[in-house]
Amino acid sequence: QVQLVESGGGLVQAGGSLRLSCAASGLTFSIYGMGWFRQAPGKEREFVAAIRSSGAIVYYADSVKGRFTISRDNAKNTVYLQMNSLKPEDTGVYYCAARMYQPTMTEHGYDYWGQGTQVTVSS
Repeated sequence: QVQLVESGGGLVQAGGSLRLSCAASGLTFSIYGMGWFRQAPGKEREFVAAIRSSGAIVYYADSVKGRFTISRDNAKNTVYLQMNSLKPEDTGVYYCAARMYQPTMTEHGYDYWGQGTQVTVSS
């Protein structure tokens, strides 16, 4: 059974930081590109960041460039999202997703999704 389990969400004040983790099991993690997406209340799910299977190339939405950093540790089957300088508009449920063989900047084609973790940024 393939599982992607996000953790690390919570409540933080604007300007603060959080680090999200996504632990994968049941798949060959090292051949999947990984992505982070989020869904704010009343809005569609949107792309946040992605990383190729080797970790050599990363992609970011314009809204988070310079503030968020995606990384992965293939030995631990885990992908991370470091979020700094958080803004209230970053609030939402954050999902990780896996796509063979490489990620895209849209949700199309991703093979597996996690359950999501809530991030709330207060003003």
